[in-house]
Amino acid sequence: MKSFSSRKTMMIIVCIIAAGFIWTVFSRLQDQWKAATQSEITKTVPVAVAQIQQNPIELRRTFSGSLAPSAEFVIAPKISGRVERLYADLGDIVEHGQVVAELDNDEYVQAVALAEADLMVTKANLVEAQNALEIATRELKRFETLRSRGVASDSQFDTAKAEQLSKQARLEVSLAQVTRAEALLETAKIKLGYTKIAAGWTDQGTSRVVSERFEDEGETVAANSPLLSIVALDPIVGVIFVTEKDYASLQLGQAASLVTDAFPGIRFYGQIDRIAPVFGQTTRQAKIELKIENPLHQLKPGMFIRVTVVLDRIESAIIVPEQALTSRDDKAGIFVVNEETQTVSWREVQAGIRESGNVSVTGQGLIGPDFSGRVVTLGQQLLNDGSEISIPDESEKSGSGHKESSTQ
Repeated sequence: MKSFSSRKTMMIIVCIIAAGFIWTVFSRLQDQWKAATQSEITKTVPVAVAQIQQNPIELRRTFSGSLAPSAEFVIAPKISGRVERLYADLGDIVEHGQVVAELDNDEYVQAVALAEADLMVTKANLVEAQNALEIATRELKRFETLRSRGVASDSQFDTAKAEQLSKQARLEVSLAQVTRAEALLETAKIKLGYTKIAAGWTDQGTSRVVSERFEDEGETVAANSPLLSIVALDPIVGVIFVTEKDYASLQLGQAASLVTDAFPGIRFYGQIDRIAPVFGQTTRQAKIELKIENPLHQLKPGMFIRVTVVLDRIESAIIVPEQALTSRDDKAGIFVVNEETQTVSWREVQAGIRESGNVSVTGQGLIGPDFSGRVVTLGQQLLNDGSEISIPDESEKSGSGHKESSTQ
């Protein structure tokens, strides 16, 4: 019994010692956990920052399109004939009223000569009719005098009067024949003029360019058969298509710039000249035409272009890097650095125009027109309002400065 009692006592003692050891170890671990937790709470977060800027910012859109001539028409003869000469060819510059082709005109020269001869005959007939009327008029006056003296009878006077009226009618016919002959002569001359084919358009002060030739010298062409295609290259037209999203931001006269692969590094400028009032049924896009100055004729119809249009502009905007934007509770915002305390403040913002990796922001937390400072661009996921931060780049610079001082 003594032996059993002593073993029981020993076991109790061992259990007490073990419990004390476990409690000691648990207390130490709990203290270490609390210390680690406190250290974690008070630990500063390393971040990257960037300066807040206040500058103008623009909302730009770039559209793909192509070039088209501002005017294009086909030169064709009004009469049929053989092409005798072509004075313009592909790529040639043509002035207003310049003769670009001639047709064989022998037949029309003869037609003019025949019309002139017919006119001369009708004019001779007119002179004859005028003389006959003059004689008939004198004869009528003579019979009128004799009748008043009782020498001539009424029948003789009536005969003279009828003759005078006949000569008057003949004169009217001769005058009409002369007018007709003159019209026929003018028609013949016009047709002769049609053998010389000139380029003409409304804007007489500009030159244009031959874009295509359809016939060669010596070929016989029918009336209205195409000979040459003429286009206007200055100004030239840029054609783009836009969606409903950007359509409302475009307006007549709005400035635009464009580039083309044919002239890398060169930017051309123009403005919106026409805006289609309807959208395509299949594409759901509207056609926009731009007027582009092209005095050196560098730009050609059919070239592919990329057009940039400024849709909106803010003269003085608060601008931060896009990387500075973050979210808390489904709200967009930025962390602004408090320089004195090396902490951050959460500012809810609304993002605006984005350009070249930057974004304009607005919000009640951005106070005053001279709002400035720095924002966090990296490490926001570890931050909350009031969190302490460290900026490694500045720490390294500060540390290196101290080392240099101590060395000296």
